[in-house]
Amino acid sequence: MKAVVQDGYGSADTLELREVERPVPAVDEVLVRVHAASVNAYDWHYVHGDPKIARLSFGLRAPKVRIRGRDFAGRVEAVGAEVKGLHPGDEVYGEADGTFAEFVCAKDSETDLKPAGLSFEQAAAMPLAANTALIGLRDVAGVRAGQSVLVNGASGGVGTFAVQLAKAYGAEVTGVCGARNVELVGSLGADRIVDYTREDFTRAGRRYDVVLDLVGNRSLGDLRRATTVGATIVLSGGGVYEGGSVLGPMRLLMAGRLLSPFVRRRVLQLPARPSKKNLAALRELAEAGKIASAVERMYPLSEAAEAIRHLEVEHARAKIVVTV
Repeated sequence: MKAVVQDGYGSADTLELREVERPVPAVDEVLVRVHAASVNAYDWHYVHGDPKIARLSFGLRAPKVRIRGRDFAGRVEAVGAEVKGLHPGDEVYGEADGTFAEFVCAKDSETDLKPAGLSFEQAAAMPLAANTALIGLRDVAGVRAGQSVLVNGASGGVGTFAVQLAKAYGAEVTGVCGARNVELVGSLGADRIVDYTREDFTRAGRRYDVVLDLVGNRSLGDLRRATTVGATIVLSGGGVYEGGSVLGPMRLLMAGRLLSPFVRRRVLQLPARPSKKNLAALRELAEAGKIASAVERMYPLSEAAEAIRHLEVEHARAKIVVTV
């Protein structure tokens, strides 16, 4: 089968489309013929081995997982002996390492039926990004109706879903984005939009009950200044690529952990763990019309390296999809 393989750290030029052996599912896995996958910050972190401290888990000299891509949508080809509820021919979506390929083996616990009415491309844009937003708002922050929520990075992959989910939970939503993305964030339902090129949301005088920071470009003091006493600040490790670093967005996460006991805010980290239960919840929300994938651009599998380059260099809006 064809797959996008990475043998060492560097730029997107290190990625190569080549023939590799087709995987065989374990007893708790499904073999999926991939129709579409999407690009996430997760991918460029692996491509560059950035931040460098992450190489302790990625692999010191080269990534342990050589095929890039994390989320997918496609059809089940075969199932392991212990898989229940999924069958060959089912249209599914979910998360697994190595999805920039014609086939991928995914755990049954991280795979679910694709939302009805969505194309493979639309479904592939959801798993990692929408699940991250779901966990950050529903599980970590506990967003409820009537609260004011600010999403820093509202036009990114996770941010576009976070705006929609916060609205679905009945919150008043402010989205922070660049000038070219104001219309997009407004179309997702944001009540107020802050163009960061014109206004500093941390000094505008407004206070929020929840701040979901998906960029990692502000200090903890800045974020505290934009919140009410007793508010929740949720920190994510996505960040943006700035040419390499030792700690990257983890610097802010570490500061949040150290200072949280001493401030009158809840400063929490966002542990984005995939699960079938969350995929089912997202499927229900999508089928009810409460969330939808915003896809900026699609690339064929042969141009997956360019798709990653577009995400990291062009600060892509919404989701970038790779078609297989």
